[in-house]
Amino acid sequence: MSVKFDDFLQEQLQDPEFKKEYEALQPEHAIIQAIIDARQQSGLTQKELSERTGIAQGDISKLERGNANPSIRTLQRLAAGMGMKLRLEFLPDVGGAVLER
Repeated sequence: MSVKFDDFLQEQLQDPEFKKEYEALQPEHAIIQAIIDARQQSGLTQKELSERTGIAQGDISKLERGNANPSIRTLQRLAAGMGMKLRLEFLPDVGGAVLER
């Protein structure tokens, strides 16, 4: 019997400690998914985006796998290479969570 990932994740999210860590990673996951979605929407391969931006294809791959932390400048270069603009927002935290230092 195989367990679907979503079912497994929902089960793990019942653990408050796991849920806290998972939610702390949400902004990083959102950025990764936004990069992937924008590139695919633009109809570009990683190699084509690399050629347009001068960012190594391997570095783009690392960003999309979550193995690198892009600077704002890198995100701007990626956006420009896809004919887009980067927009960064600060939104109210409805849950009132405060990140620990």
